[in-house]
Amino acid sequence: MQEISSFNPVPSEYHNFSVRRGDAILADQRGRNAAVGGAEAVFAARGNVELVPTYSARAGSAGLLSAAGWQRLSRELLDAIAERARDIDGVYFSMHGAMGADGDLDPEGTLLTETRRLLGDRVPIVVSLDLHGILTARMLRAIDGLAVYHTYPHVDFADTGARAARLLLRILDGQVVPAIARVAIPALVRGDELITKSGCYGDVIREAQRLEREERALAAAVMIGNPFTDVPELGSQAVVVAEDPETASADALRLAEEFWPNRFRMQAKLIALDRAIAQARTMAGPVIFTDAADATSSGATGDSNAILAGLLRAGYEKPVLAPIVDPPAVAAAFRAGVGATLRVRLGGALDPRFAPVELTVDVDMLSRGRAALENSRSALDAGPTAVLIAGNVTIVAMTRSVSLFDRAMFLAHGRDPRHYHLTVVKSPYCEPHMFDEWAEKDFNVDVPGSTSADLRSLGHHICRRPMFPLDDDVTFTPAPEAYRRGR
Repeated sequence: MQEISSFNPVPSEYHNFSVRRGDAILADQRGRNAAVGGAEAVFAARGNVELVPTYSARAGSAGLLSAAGWQRLSRELLDAIAERARDIDGVYFSMHGAMGADGDLDPEGTLLTETRRLLGDRVPIVVSLDLHGILTARMLRAIDGLAVYHTYPHVDFADTGARAARLLLRILDGQVVPAIARVAIPALVRGDELITKSGCYGDVIREAQRLEREERALAAAVMIGNPFTDVPELGSQAVVVAEDPETASADALRLAEEFWPNRFRMQAKLIALDRAIAQARTMAGPVIFTDAADATSSGATGDSNAILAGLLRAGYEKPVLAPIVDPPAVAAAFRAGVGATLRVRLGGALDPRFAPVELTVDVDMLSRGRAALENSRSALDAGPTAVLIAGNVTIVAMTRSVSLFDRAMFLAHGRDPRHYHLTVVKSPYCEPHMFDEWAEKDFNVDVPGSTSADLRSLGHHICRRPMFPLDDDVTFTPAPEAYRRGR
């Protein structure tokens, strides 16, 4: 499970993945808001199901996985499956859907195709996916069913795993032989309207949920893909799983046609950095500067100093809290020690588009960089981490990128964003209570980066075209595709 940005220049490697085997997988996920944890609870409640936990590899969002890393990961996973292939009746596979590897731009399709080859046609496979995943034809030909997140920001990890598990059990019990229909939509989307609780995307998702709750569909979703993963089948798509192929196709078509007219609304509204700074300094605060262009949870490097440099140029005088990934600066702080004053260069340590800024800083704190996400309690490990203070600016500098869609790394280092006038957040969206409920204003700042919401600035060259908003005058001729695996 990994989500990548094709525009991140730093490849990810095997050592970026946390690998678990056998019972350690369940011990790591049981009882947590995680897809595997949700599925395990359903299977455990059944009573006559024996679980065969096999292999898990998870990595934070990053750049394209190296060829060597992909070869090792895929070999380990498929070897683990091959060892137990004769013992099992069904497979639950927890995936993200927006992986990418050097030499294989559809890693999930490869894994599912090879798993199908190992297991034969009679063993059902059900997957769970992130709604930012890119469901491909190869994946669809290999699986029997699926379940997809229904919330953004994501809070239904366990629920999605549970829905996938219940579908797998129904297939194993001979109650259903699902058909899957999808309609590809030539649109990439970002922006506030994707927040499912309040945006127009949520209106379409609630219709998909209604289909499931009324049992017209075994599963339904509108997947919006990850616009930063530049692969051939990138785009949005409506997906419906039902017993009747015609019903599945009709509902997928209807969901796609409801989604398409809202594509213009589902684009990010960005504000120029200098304008945001000018407005923020007149406000009582606190204020948030969202740096979605350097969102580590979307695959960026986390080493952008674009907002920090702008604040320094403007002479912003109020208290600022900002995160950054900068291994050399952290190493220098560790050599100097707590209480030392030193000159550091911050920014651009990984992505060369960012020119470093020089700052005189005090080393206020050093740590191992450990924290846990506020809601799921998933572990974060940013490696050696230093809190650096330069006048009114406090910087949490990390050695490795981790997801920054909550306050975990700030709070773990004794920095409460509510006590600063301005906090830089490297995530496009966070749950409201994290920042928006108490901040006076959240500015979605227009700065460069490998996950910029200005999608035309990224440089897509692999995904199918024409594609909105990359191209002008994109037309949509919906064409349902149907897949079914009978046994």
